[in-house]
Amino acid sequence: MTDTLSDESSRTPDVSDAPTAPSADRSRLLVALRDRDWRQLSYRALIAYVISRICVVAGAAVVAAQRVVQDRIDGIARPTNAVHKITDVLTSWDGKWYFAIVRDSYPSHVPAHVTFDDYQARTAFFPVFPAIVRWIDKILPGSDVFAGLFVNFVLGAAAVLLVGVLARNFFDDRVAYRSMLLMALFPGSFVLSFTYSEATLIVVAAACLLCLQHKQWLAAGILASIGGATRANGIALIAACGVAALIAIAQERRWRSLVAPLIAPVGFIGFHVFLWRRTGEKLVWFRTQSEAWHEGTSFGVTALRNTVDAFTRPLSSPTDIITAVSFITTLVLVYMAYRKRLPWPVATYTFFVLLLMLSPSTVTARPRFLYTAFPLLISAAAWIVTYEDRYRQRHVAAEGAVETEGHGGELWIAILCVAAAGLVTLTALYGVFGAIP
Repeated sequence: MTDTLSDESSRTPDVSDAPTAPSADRSRLLVALRDRDWRQLSYRALIAYVISRICVVAGAAVVAAQRVVQDRIDGIARPTNAVHKITDVLTSWDGKWYFAIVRDSYPSHVPAHVTFDDYQARTAFFPVFPAIVRWIDKILPGSDVFAGLFVNFVLGAAAVLLVGVLARNFFDDRVAYRSMLLMALFPGSFVLSFTYSEATLIVVAAACLLCLQHKQWLAAGILASIGGATRANGIALIAACGVAALIAIAQERRWRSLVAPLIAPVGFIGFHVFLWRRTGEKLVWFRTQSEAWHEGTSFGVTALRNTVDAFTRPLSSPTDIITAVSFITTLVLVYMAYRKRLPWPVATYTFFVLLLMLSPSTVTARPRFLYTAFPLLISAAAWIVTYEDRYRQRHVAAEGAVETEGHGGELWIAILCVAAAGLVTLTALYGVFGAIP
């Protein structure tokens, strides 16, 4: 694990001892060495990702053990299949609704005053993730549950690597590597192993932002459209495409950039048109959200109130504690993002994801919602690297010591340890239904 956390290979390779060669050959050599080192860092990040998935399984195993004990106490005669009980944890909460769509698609009618207990309430969930699971289930052997877990495991790995590529575009290999480790171990990354749709959104969003960065307008618009049909906060990509197009027009007169924001809303609008034709009701998604989940808007008041309650009544609600930690973490990450600013389209996506996270009056600030604002983790990685560099410089100036990699790295190691512990804890807490994810 020490090698996994090392940054040494992210430094620019030393080619001073290379044989004398024309500048073009030396440039190609330098590029080849950098690409080799980047591949090594990517492999290490994937190892960290696998370790983080073991952390999630460990948290689910704690719940599985608790359920076995409870079954024995209750006299329930069931085979103690650990794998089955762990998958029960990983497919709980929203997972059951997504599998309802996988198996039965969307209902043709939603009753008046629909409740959380009504099967028709699955109209509140977007179609891209269950569609992918249905397609993969036709290819892979086993159940649709295995297909769902497999899809998210693969998409999670892709998300980690794509965020690394995005960070590398903005900063350097060192920051990109740190960003990938944060993506793997951040507590909100538990959703990469649960059958939720966040993994799909992050992959699509990271790819979309990369396309915007490289001015690939058609691809960016298509990806943003897919994002809008994946989750409600996927509409943040529409705003990102709009800002990117405005900048391209203002600076370079690239009118073709309008393709991205014109295509971007198609997925979100298309899903609601589909539900309208399916159920005969125009705004059925909004009604389901309001009636079944009692969702409304509070513009951040709920998050602030729950945070205050977590301090004034710390033992009354684990959900309030999670909200408080998420809210405070958001403030810290926003400060780091202010210090290490990203391009305007990326910042726009992040802003709208945070706005949509804090606006609801019921389920507000949560680790998994904050996780979808993944550019904040890139800024955090850049801020931490800068802090370490300045710490080492002060240490060398004050003590006349030889500069080493070890000085200033304590903060980074502490962050990774806390993140891994939080990952296990959140998985276990959600598994025992101790808090609302």
